[in-house]
Amino acid sequence: MEGATYQRFPKVKIRELKDDYVKFELRESDVSMANALRRVMIAEVPTIAIDLVEIEVNSSVLNDEFIAHRLGLIPLTSERAMSMRFSRDCDACDGDGQCEFCSVEFHLRAKCINDQTLDVTSKDLYSSDHTVVPVEFSDAGTGYENPEDQRGITIVKLRKGQELRLRAIARKGIGKDHAKWSPAATVTFMYEPEIHINEEMMETLSLEEKTSVIESSPTKVFALNPHTHQVEVVDPEAYTYDDEVLKKVESMGKPGLVEVYAKEDSFIFTVESTGAVKASQLVINAIDVLKQKLDAVRLLEDTVEADDQFGELGAHMRGG
Repeated sequence: MEGATYQRFPKVKIRELKDDYVKFELRESDVSMANALRRVMIAEVPTIAIDLVEIEVNSSVLNDEFIAHRLGLIPLTSERAMSMRFSRDCDACDGDGQCEFCSVEFHLRAKCINDQTLDVTSKDLYSSDHTVVPVEFSDAGTGYENPEDQRGITIVKLRKGQELRLRAIARKGIGKDHAKWSPAATVTFMYEPEIHINEEMMETLSLEEKTSVIESSPTKVFALNPHTHQVEVVDPEAYTYDDEVLKKVESMGKPGLVEVYAKEDSFIFTVESTGAVKASQLVINAIDVLKQKLDAVRLLEDTVEADDQFGELGAHMRGG
């Protein structure tokens, strides 16, 4: 319809925020935008990962290809990935992908000289850029008191006399090209549920029937108030849209006792990062990438309109 507008002004509310985890609400939007944001976070936010490995010496039990694959999957700090160039678009090295503008060089030299097994880990990778290094993980369950004891991600184990020397080149990329460039461990969203209980119908149930309604939900959505003996919604977001409660009340001959609605314009996101970028930065970068894609679509629409208006002349002016 002429003059109609579908412009929206989405709102974001942060619920929980850690370096590698964020939970937030996206309101006043629709499912297409929510899913676009999710897909961009998984597959189109750029990071840096090892893409080329040159093995000089390898006398370990793992072959060269296996080690190269393990190196590629080590997450690298990628705060400056958005400003780096893709190697294929770099004019400084003519697309070779081995210059300071589009790559970072790593070296690894390890040799076991005693009878004790030597663990070669991500901490043995030496970077040419101090801002791009292997991600350090801390696990409270390891029992390490000294941070130096945290040895990083194991690449290979060496016995006495075995040696590994290599050179590696890390480049910018996106998860759509290879999973090693994906900055997201998990990205999920769900419709925010709205649950209503018909209090009048609930009064007609016995205590046992109320308990059976509560227990029919696999997750703790409902609870019985110990004072009023009324069924209450204690955690609506624990509802998993499994319809078990709705099936239960229908089998009891009480349809409409519990009603569940999904808010069409409200979503709850859970984002976990691999550590390449902070979870909060991952969301911000995804929004920037999504804006760039929308700008490209808008430019394409303008180009199509110009072709409709000027025909072959418009294509000729663009060099087509």
